[in-house]
Amino acid sequence: MQPNSPIKIFSGTGSRYLAEKISASYGIELGKSSVLRFSDGEIQPCFEETVRGDFVFIVQSTYSPAENLLELLMMIDAASRASAYKIVAVIPYFGFARQDRKDRPRVSIAAKLMSNLLAAAGVSRVITMDLHADQIQGFFDVPVDHLYASTVFIDHVRSLKLDNLVIASPDTGGTKRANSYSKYLDAPMVICHKTRKAANVIGEMTIIGDVKGKNVVLVDDMIDTAGTIATAANLIMESGAISVRCMATHALLTGPAYERIEQSALTEVIVTDSIPLRKPSPKIQVISIADLFSDIIKKVYNNQSISTTFLF
Repeated sequence: MQPNSPIKIFSGTGSRYLAEKISASYGIELGKSSVLRFSDGEIQPCFEETVRGDFVFIVQSTYSPAENLLELLMMIDAASRASAYKIVAVIPYFGFARQDRKDRPRVSIAAKLMSNLLAAAGVSRVITMDLHADQIQGFFDVPVDHLYASTVFIDHVRSLKLDNLVIASPDTGGTKRANSYSKYLDAPMVICHKTRKAANVIGEMTIIGDVKGKNVVLVDDMIDTAGTIATAANLIMESGAISVRCMATHALLTGPAYERIEQSALTEVIVTDSIPLRKPSPKIQVISIADLFSDIIKKVYNNQSISTTFLF
């Protein structure tokens, strides 16, 4: 039986913008914490209030730089050493998730290493969203609540009231995600099949399915350099589509991503605020996941089921 432990929500520096919205949605103040930075770059996170016996939620996406991950690990360790009752890592974007297997010799399975580090730091539970690979949940020996951005994206798609809607996956790896949207929205699905010359470099791409005269919505878990999304959008329009949009949970948007999006055939790109945008763009619309995470945190704290929250 859970003791009467107060709930407290804290944030790492990389996700403070989101943690403030989550705590406001929950109806409590964001916990006080700070990070001491030594002249050599070393960091020392510190809780500026007691957490003894508390149910502690720490919000931090582990996007680049790796210091965001290190800060999260150190905050978990600090909370554990300060006698927190439970420590839940709220990681809207789980970095290193693309390294979930040995796709070539002599490489690290970094996603498994990250799960080991979180466990070693003392985490009790993990809440994350749209992992690059579902099997990463099995890397953890603590409970993992895997959320889906479809909960907030579906309403946006319906608000567009698009005729002849088609859901598209930008690569074969995303077919399961696209198929879920397709079934829920009762719309056909197409697949963009690509080959890569190297990481973040596309070789060739072809479309499997019919997009002529259709309004196409691409769905993906993340946009990094936007090479795949831009190439897929241009190819879809060249194949006779009326319009093409993209919905992606995590907006990494590195390198030439902004230029590629703005110069592409994409009408709009809808992303969440799991990662802060480096700069605004007229084609990029951000939908907040703060209310969703607030609701899940409340259910986890009260030992309630979260499965009813998700559409699929």
